[in-house]
Amino acid sequence: MAESSKEEIVVGKPVQELRLNPENLPKNYMYDEGGAGFRDALVPSQDDNIPVVDLHRLSSPSTAQQELAKLRHALHSWGCFQVINHGIESSFLDQVRDIGKRFFQLPKEEKQKCAREPNNIEGYGNDIIFSENQRLDWTDRVYIKVQPEDQRKFQFWPPNPIDFRSTVLQYTESIKLLSEVILKAMAKSLNLEEDSFINECGERAVKFLRFNYYPPCPMPDHVLGLKPHADGSVITFLLQDKQEEGLQVLKDDQWFKVPIVPHALLINVGDQMEILSNGIFRSPVHRAVINAENERLTVAMFCTPDPEKEIKPLDKLVNESRPALYRPVKKYTEIYFQYYQQGRRPIEASRI
Repeated sequence: MAESSKEEIVVGKPVQELRLNPENLPKNYMYDEGGAGFRDALVPSQDDNIPVVDLHRLSSPSTAQQELAKLRHALHSWGCFQVINHGIESSFLDQVRDIGKRFFQLPKEEKQKCAREPNNIEGYGNDIIFSENQRLDWTDRVYIKVQPEDQRKFQFWPPNPIDFRSTVLQYTESIKLLSEVILKAMAKSLNLEEDSFINECGERAVKFLRFNYYPPCPMPDHVLGLKPHADGSVITFLLQDKQEEGLQVLKDDQWFKVPIVPHALLINVGDQMEILSNGIFRSPVHRAVINAENERLTVAMFCTPDPEKEIKPLDKLVNESRPALYRPVKKYTEIYFQYYQQGRRPIEASRI
C-alpha cells in the first residue's frame, strides 16, 4: 500500500481535454482485457432485478412489513436498491443535474478556480495519482464536503453556475432527511431499534457530494469511467443520468447493468454499513462504463460516520451462530482512497 506521506506524482489532465486527442490516449486509461464486455453486461431478469422500494408503502402500516422484507432482501442479495416516492421533486433533481452539466461546460479557466490541490480530494479534478502504473478513471469530478456545516470549504465549491451553492445546500438538506428515513428502515428490517445505525454514525456524521462527468470516449471498449470498487460510506445516494446508462454491479461474479428508473434515487450499501451489519448487508462492487457518442453525468452523496467514531459489528448482530466478522475501524475514509487507486478493498484489512 502506498505510504500516506508519499508525494503525488502528477495532477491528472482533465479528461475533457484528452478526448480532443483520441489517437493519443495515455496508456494509464487503457485496459488490455477490455473488449465489448465492458458495455455488454447482463440485464437483470424480471425475477431477480434490483428491487424498487416505495417509501409510501414503507410508511403505510398495511404494506410496511412487505416493503421492509423487500428492502432486506435487496441489501443482502444486491447491496443496493432504487427508491421511489422519496419526497424530492423530480424537477429539483433535474436542477441538481443541470448545475453539474453547466459547470462542466464552462471554460477551463473558470473550472480551475475551484481546482483541487495536490493530495487533496476536494474540489474540481480527477484521480489522485499515487504511482506511474496506476489505472485512471475516464471522469472529471467536483468533490466537496457538505456536512458538518462548519467543515465546508467554499473555496472548492464552484462560484459558477451562480446557483450552484444554493442548489447543493438544498439538495444536502433533502438527502439528510431522506438518509435518516432510510437508515431507520434498514435498522427495522433487522429488528433493531430504529435509531441504531443513526447513533453509530454520530452527531458529526460526514457527507461528501461528488459530481461525476464522463465525456464521450473514442475507445469505450478499453476504458472505464470508474474502476471496480465498493464505496467506503455507510450508504451512498446516486442520482443517475436521466438518459445514459453506465453503472454496473457485480453479483455472483457477473456484471449486471443498473437500469435507469425515472425519478428514482439509487441507494447502495457502503463498506462501513457492511461492518455495522456484521455482513448481513453487502457493500457491492460496482463500476461505470462509458460510450463513444454521449456524455454522462451522475451525482453521488456519500454518507459516512463521524471519523472519530469506532465502527464495528452491532452487538445485537453478533452471536454464537454468527460471530463478529470484522475488526473495529476508525477513520475508514482516510485509507479508502489509496486502496481504491490500487484496485483493492480496504474492508479486506478489517475482516477477521
